[in-house]
Amino acid sequence: MANVPVSSGTTSASSAVKTDYRAMSILTTLFFLWGFLTSLNDVLIPHLKAIFSLNYAEAMLVQFAFFSTYFFISLPASGLIEKLGYKRAMVGGLLLMSLGCFLFVPAASVAVFAVFLVALVLLATGITILQVSANPYVSVIGPPETASSRLNLTQAFNSLGTTLAPLFGSALILAGAHELSNPKNATALQLQAYRVQQASLVKLPYIELAVVLLLVAIGLGMLHLPKLSGIEDTAQPGGYGDLLRTPHVSLGALAIFTYVGAEVSIGSFLTNYLHRPEIANMTLAAAANYVAYYWGGAMIGRFIGSGLLQKVKTSVVLAISAFLATALVLASMLAHGPVAMWTILAVGLFNSTMFPSIFTLGIAQLGPLTSKGSGLLIMAIVGGAIIPVLQGFIADRVGIHHAFLLPLLCYAYIAYYALSGSRVRRGFVTPPVQV
Repeated sequence: MANVPVSSGTTSASSAVKTDYRAMSILTTLFFLWGFLTSLNDVLIPHLKAIFSLNYAEAMLVQFAFFSTYFFISLPASGLIEKLGYKRAMVGGLLLMSLGCFLFVPAASVAVFAVFLVALVLLATGITILQVSANPYVSVIGPPETASSRLNLTQAFNSLGTTLAPLFGSALILAGAHELSNPKNATALQLQAYRVQQASLVKLPYIELAVVLLLVAIGLGMLHLPKLSGIEDTAQPGGYGDLLRTPHVSLGALAIFTYVGAEVSIGSFLTNYLHRPEIANMTLAAAANYVAYYWGGAMIGRFIGSGLLQKVKTSVVLAISAFLATALVLASMLAHGPVAMWTILAVGLFNSTMFPSIFTLGIAQLGPLTSKGSGLLIMAIVGGAIIPVLQGFIADRVGIHHAFLLPLLCYAYIAYYALSGSRVRRGFVTPPVQV
């Protein structure tokens, strides 16, 4: 057994002359599905907040349950990929997602908030496995110089899912929702009956999604995906300590943490933010429709970014996006009415290129440790669990308007990562492959 050094980014997959577009089209469907289900939380939050009379911090437990799963499941998921391969891991992730959606039926029947959180954890477990599998697969399925472009393209369809989900949720969930009149005077039986009736609105949407996920899992299991020999053939023991001591990886994980945290936090608060009299004074159902503008901006930006990143350095695009997002959040905090509304919605456009850019920069030149590096970066999506809850605590104390200071700080850090932290340090050597 000999140790053979691997040069920067040289895997058999990444050195391919052409991108496998058939595999790309299959993976694009998966990106769409998990984007749709993730964004549906933005509708679920105000709905459950009203049903269970939650404050902002308590309502954000939806995102905490969902995104904290990434922290605990990402590293086991990368180990699962090494044993089963990328395709089988993706099929397993889809089956778990389907089971999580089906669990919304008993959760709604008993109308207990904790059971909804359990369903979200199971759903997020499947999405985590899918993310750890699909993101690096897209990155290395073609030439390394266009990895960011490919990931931006698939993320654009992910954003299509996040754009359509609020409209879907608003029509099927919030349109039929109503608040209980005089909840303080209601008896325990009246309150429970109200909760069961309102919670039942989530049953049909999540049953439909569960069936779709099950069918996609069966279809994917029957299809052939190319094996990526450079990152699939050889399991690499250990390596996480080395990766954490590698600046562009560890700082990239923190950038993913802050990016996902900021993006999810803004999306989670938008419906309630636009509901405020000093912002847009909309009903919750009407405000939920405007969340689609936020995610739609990300979708448009990713289609544009897919072409732009073939001509402009990834770090430059990331830096510009981060600076503009910071400026827009600040403008919304300092304004009221339509200006506050449209500047915060416009942040979505500049969120667009952040995840694929950070991810590509974070796994640069990792070679056989790509799956482990992907696991660390996906684990950092836990920012989507922590930052919304922190913003909820701030909103409960100083108001929702000024609580956006937290996402503003997140975008400032991402600008630093783009300008400095993402550089692969001199002397970095990809760990050897055992042959």
